[in-house]
Amino acid sequence: MFNQSFLASTHAGWTDQLPAKQALSYWIDAWQRAVLTLDVLRERGNVYAEHAKSGKPPVLVFDYETVLDARDFDLPANYALVRITPPAALAPTDPAKRTFVVIDPRAGHGPGIGGFKPDSEIGIALAAGHPCYFFSFFPEPMPGQTIEAVARAELQFLEHVGALHPGAEGKPFVIGNCQGGWALLLLAAAQPESVGPILLAGAPVSYWAGVEGKHPMRYSGGLLGGSWLASLTGDLGNGKFDGAHLVSNFEKLNPANTYWSKLYNLYAQVDTERERFLDFERWWGGHYLMNKAEMDWIVQHLFVGTRLARGGVQTADGALRIDLRKIRSPIIVFASWGDNITPPQQALNWIADLYADTSEIRAHEQTIVYCLHERVGHLGIFVSAGVAKKETTEIAAALDLIDMLPPGLYEMKIEDTAAGMSHLALTDGRYLSTFHPREVADILALDDGRDDEEAFDVARRVAEINQANYDKFLSPVVKVIANEPSAKLARKLNPARMERWLLSDTNPALWPVKVIAAAVRQQRRPVAADNPFVQAEQTGSSWITQSLDAYRDARDTAHEQLFMAIYGSPLLSAALGEPASTAAAPAPERSLPNRPDQACLDQGSPLDAGMRMLIHIASDGSGIDERPLRMMQLLLKEAHAAGETGLTLADLKRSAKTQHLALLLDRERALAALPKLLPDPAQAHTAFALVRKIARAQGPLSEAHAQRLAQVEQALNLSANSREITEATEATQHE
Repeated sequence: MFNQSFLASTHAGWTDQLPAKQALSYWIDAWQRAVLTLDVLRERGNVYAEHAKSGKPPVLVFDYETVLDARDFDLPANYALVRITPPAALAPTDPAKRTFVVIDPRAGHGPGIGGFKPDSEIGIALAAGHPCYFFSFFPEPMPGQTIEAVARAELQFLEHVGALHPGAEGKPFVIGNCQGGWALLLLAAAQPESVGPILLAGAPVSYWAGVEGKHPMRYSGGLLGGSWLASLTGDLGNGKFDGAHLVSNFEKLNPANTYWSKLYNLYAQVDTERERFLDFERWWGGHYLMNKAEMDWIVQHLFVGTRLARGGVQTADGALRIDLRKIRSPIIVFASWGDNITPPQQALNWIADLYADTSEIRAHEQTIVYCLHERVGHLGIFVSAGVAKKETTEIAAALDLIDMLPPGLYEMKIEDTAAGMSHLALTDGRYLSTFHPREVADILALDDGRDDEEAFDVARRVAEINQANYDKFLSPVVKVIANEPSAKLARKLNPARMERWLLSDTNPALWPVKVIAAAVRQQRRPVAADNPFVQAEQTGSSWITQSLDAYRDARDTAHEQLFMAIYGSPLLSAALGEPASTAAAPAPERSLPNRPDQACLDQGSPLDAGMRMLIHIASDGSGIDERPLRMMQLLLKEAHAAGETGLTLADLKRSAKTQHLALLLDRERALAALPKLLPDPAQAHTAFALVRKIARAQGPLSEAHAQRLAQVEQALNLSANSREITEATEATQHE
């Protein structure tokens, strides 16, 4: 009996492995997946239609209320300021905390990607109790709307946010995602007092920058002859530019994903991918419009002209020229090596355009911090939950610390903490943020040189000629031919829209799909993962992906070589001559703003003395991590609780900047003047003990730090006997 059962089970198992049965199992699964995939695409079309019918609201996962609508402004724009409402699971926001403002890109898609997931830039702010605002925009631009109208509306939004939170602990932290980044730079330079720290997330500013053999998107404008084609598209759209064209350009960068991987991943994992796919497609397929004048400005001033960092952007009346060196708040740049749309060079090279070296950054009292991710793609910078939980959270948590950094250029690195790390309680327990001083030369070292940008300047000059000829000869003809019905028809027939409305319930041929898909779900028979036909399918998919990648690489190489052959030609450059550039050179170097005179070196409070000592100790070039800065915050909080001080965090920030300038002015004299700032010996002992305690927060002192601490001790005239008093004072503080 046992033998018969064993033989029967063995035979059944062997039969299950027969190729014919494996093929049948695979065929059933493949057919079912095909039906379910078609049904998801049908749902995508329905989602697209419903989203359009509802006015294409932001794809935020959070509730919100409109605070201001710029369509009603004297200079109207299709923007609105909205206040994000915390979910019921979170505590109400604290109006006394620094406000967060998120600016999403207006680059073909609609708004909301910055709050697309619970773990997002907005989610991080709400979870920490910060009031959060969002600059939303509508699908249709206002008649006659320009980029300047949008910028003026956003400046009013920022002023209103500040007015709503007069007692907040700092000016608003503003995040500019992708194209929202250059828009944020315009605002911060035009009205520096309206913003606190600003974060440029995957934001292109130096559009010509990149590495040879990579970053093909920068060649597109030149190969098309410049900006005239964007003007033609706007004229054919009856004065409006269809954002679907921008989306199409992004998709062409990665044909393997666009034409195969995205849909194959849905097909291969259709049982689990439906919700994620539909959520993303609601944003990706929500194409918005811009006025021709807006798109012309962007292409001519930024994409082709790259004028923002070169001082070539000004208001229409010429009253204000945008100088990025006027920004007073810290600038944080977040970029990724895995981003082929905004590579680190395009996110950072504007710094080298503005400043010859780091001393000029310090002279303008600017603090610039950059953080580089190793691999995340462009959208992942502000969409990925993993990035939000790590980089975005750490940057947001470090805002006050960044605000206290002495002016200069820093690279922020986020590292895992380790057991036994000194003062681990001063971190969040998982990550440690460190700030390493950098030079402008370090930024340039990320590039392979900037000689290739000479060809882009030639392309700019050709573009200006082509644009002038188009505006004079062709544009008037196109405007006569174009009309609103033809523009609407062209938008409806755009492939990005057609693939959605054709695969929806608008098409009667798809009506049976919903019923069939429901039946399939009831009888779903997924195939085993080790089925050889599934493995063959995956192998075939990999081959298709590799083939499309090979095509992309060959295409990009050909584009690069063609671009350089045309615009790198000395003959073309000579034929164009040297006309006056419309991209003005940077303004002449200004003198040191608010430069302290020599007398201020001998004056100051005990706080100034302590801050002067700490900055001197930390300025050896080895970097600063968050622990000493957080200890300062903790000690200040404890002193407040005990009623021992009226100092605020803002006082610490002001003192840090003032004392950094004093040390730059005359370090030797500044140290020698410490006894004048601390004339009471007991006060000097207490201050030195506190400084030593804070300096040791990041672990045992390095040799360089120890030497600088000894210099401070000597400057204060602390003897060996007094050192015992200092150590006793330090012990009392510890208790």
